[in-house]
Amino acid sequence: MTTFDDILEEAGKFGRCQKRIFALLCVLSVPFAGVYVGIVFQGFTPDHWCRDSEVVEWRQTCGWSLADSRRLMVPLVNSSDVLQPSSCEQYEVDWNSTAFTCDTEELDFSKSPITACKRGWEYDYEGRRSFVTEFDLVCSNAWLVDMYQATLNVGFLVGSIAIGYLADRLGRKMTFLISNVLNGIAGILVAVAPNYVSLLVFRTLYGFGVKGGWVAGYVLLTEIVGVEFRRTVGVLYQMFFSVGILLLPLLAYFITDWRWLQAVITIPYILMLSYYWFIPESPRWLLSQNKKSKAVKITEDMAKENKMSLSKNIESLTDDNADSNTASFMDLIRTPKIRKHTFILSYNWFTSAVVYQGLIMRLGILGGNVYIDFLISGLVEFPAAFLILFTIERIGRRLPFASANFVAGASCFITAFIPDSMFWFKTVVACIGRLGITMAFEMVIFVNTELYPTFVRNLGVSVCSTLCDVGGIVAPFLLYRLAVIWLELPLIIFGSLAFLAGGLVLLLPETRGVPLPDTIDDIEFPDRMKEKVAQKDQQLTNLLPNKTTLL
Repeated sequence: MTTFDDILEEAGKFGRCQKRIFALLCVLSVPFAGVYVGIVFQGFTPDHWCRDSEVVEWRQTCGWSLADSRRLMVPLVNSSDVLQPSSCEQYEVDWNSTAFTCDTEELDFSKSPITACKRGWEYDYEGRRSFVTEFDLVCSNAWLVDMYQATLNVGFLVGSIAIGYLADRLGRKMTFLISNVLNGIAGILVAVAPNYVSLLVFRTLYGFGVKGGWVAGYVLLTEIVGVEFRRTVGVLYQMFFSVGILLLPLLAYFITDWRWLQAVITIPYILMLSYYWFIPESPRWLLSQNKKSKAVKITEDMAKENKMSLSKNIESLTDDNADSNTASFMDLIRTPKIRKHTFILSYNWFTSAVVYQGLIMRLGILGGNVYIDFLISGLVEFPAAFLILFTIERIGRRLPFASANFVAGASCFITAFIPDSMFWFKTVVACIGRLGITMAFEMVIFVNTELYPTFVRNLGVSVCSTLCDVGGIVAPFLLYRLAVIWLELPLIIFGSLAFLAGGLVLLLPETRGVPLPDTIDDIEFPDRMKEKVAQKDQQLTNLLPNKTTLL
């Protein structure tokens, strides 16, 4: 019997065909970045204060500036030991029954009663429109902004499970295309949502398709390349997410309306429907569905494009996972070592999502130039992929993985206590933290696959990674609500989570140079696995003299 990996030896493990498909699917990671962290620009909250139509009339009559009218009608409040104009309160003044003068120096309402904003808000947004300014999501309604990101992650959570199921039933390619149809429809609906409730509903549907489709593309890509190329291809596939991070502030700078920005982010998903003619179905999946003739035809086309020829071995092509056992959730917690792996990896997925999203969304509330800050922080993500590829085969998995979490945690703590006057130093340290958590986020994916036996590997990754979406739901509430108490408080929480994650990683076994486990015993009794590998090596060594003799 011949497996698909055997045939790839002849057809090409990463030839011209796979490189073409790799380039096409990597495009999928670019708009995913806009969906994932677009809230920084789409949900931007500018400086704001209470709106009063009567004050607007006086401003026009007297020629007052915005600053003048704001000073007259808004009381000062203590914010971080600094007196600043209130964003949520105003002086209660009857502008029609009082004799006023246009001279602002003579007007003083500081002794008037103070009340909450009753007629909406004015925004100092310099032409930029966000859904915050359109739906007045400030003051007592500010928590609703958190829901924009939380509902997306709810969609991620449900969509990853549902579309993962569809990918096993309908195929990788068909599921990828279906998700892009959903992304195109939901993305446009988000852009034209008439109110905030409908916006949240459409945003959830958007999340349902976006992440599931991205995962389907990832699976398809790793299934058509040789074993030794899977890890590199997977890391680079994720790296294109960082390309999207760099493009997002450039788009947001020139597209100042959040609805049009949403439409532009959605367009690539619609264009990717054309991939129907450019990417094949996964031959591995076709074999698992007993569709051998289609798998053979696609494999022959791949070999032809790679300018390789196939032997008659393809006639005996079989599914190398046909005899896999049926996995259940209990397999992830029944035995002690696998249970430990499940809890540690789940926590690391959770922490990576909370810290990564939190650090990015934090850029939108710092008050600096959000475009420059976002661009700089995006640039530091690129070295993460190359550091992973450079270290994992030289040093191993555990130490770089733990170190990345420790670096992220330490950077968060240090950044929190650096004074704002040391702006560039604070920026550099924060960027180092972003690099660390990006590296940890990218490593948890493939470390997860190496710590479970074959028959439960996919289920293990699916279950653990759901904590990533739970972290995404929690992240905006942690950031925005805690920042109201103290701007740097979220960093203390992020640092604590990352340090604990790094410490837990050190409790995991090193997997460099260790074959992927096939059974639960391979995990629970690693010494037996080493003996098994040593026996195989000895058998191969014993065969060598015999081959020499035959020659």
